[in-house]
Amino acid sequence: MNIFVAGSTGVIGQRLLPKLVQAGHEVTGMTRNNQGKGLIESWGARGIVADAFDREGMIAAIGENRPDVIIHQLTSLSQWNLEDNARIRIEGTRHLVEAAQIHGIKRMIAQSIAWAYEPGEHPATEDAPLDVRAPVPRKSTIDGIVSLEHAVAQMPSHVILRYGMFYGPGTWYDANGIMAERVRSRALPATDGVQSFLHVEDAANAALQALDWPSGPVNIVDDEPAAGTAWLPVYADALQAPAPAYQAGSKRGERGASNAKARKEYGWQPLHPTWRTGLAQSLR
Repeated sequence: MNIFVAGSTGVIGQRLLPKLVQAGHEVTGMTRNNQGKGLIESWGARGIVADAFDREGMIAAIGENRPDVIIHQLTSLSQWNLEDNARIRIEGTRHLVEAAQIHGIKRMIAQSIAWAYEPGEHPATEDAPLDVRAPVPRKSTIDGIVSLEHAVAQMPSHVILRYGMFYGPGTWYDANGIMAERVRSRALPATDGVQSFLHVEDAANAALQALDWPSGPVNIVDDEPAAGTAWLPVYADALQAPAPAYQAGSKRGERGASNAKARKEYGWQPLHPTWRTGLAQSLR
């Protein structure tokens, strides 16, 4: 296939592009600067410099490439700026979809999240509603996700990958990441809130396999949703950090998600099926 990847040099994109090239696809990776273009080309893909916030530029880039599929991995996560991330989900996604529609591109695969569901007692399946009544500050994240998913669903063929919380190289949970720093300083308490994790390698593999999946949302998370009281001590121990303090309660939306659809219906098999071993392995 001819595949256009937006968000090519992020933690998922940099793993996904080499996989697409190795699978024999013709790949174009979009980046915001020439340094990223060189990186993309080192993986065997074609690199182009474009800005997701520039509507006309996106229309021109898609028109030049005329891909069979657009893979949307755009985020702005490196500095924990949730407002910027919401903006790129809203505006960047809209521009990608508009460009696709103008040029007759039929299929898109897009990155979403698995912790946008409304509160519940059990891990969420894809049928659970998104948390559209979320209060501030969660509201900005949910608004971004709702807008992204609504726009992508306008494509005739689309897969929405609702990813778990990323860990692995280059993520917040890497040895030098934001979460690791918070754990070392005991600024992150262990709570009863439930979270679903996902290694970045498994996220990239899911995006590759999604080229053949049917339309709709699918949770891409590991097998074991877990409360902070379970996973955080394991993570702290792997970091050789002090044991976390306990704090009763949980935040809205911390219920985890089920990967039954991805595993049983689509045959997706994570290389890292549980954070219980994956967190420590990712820090070695």
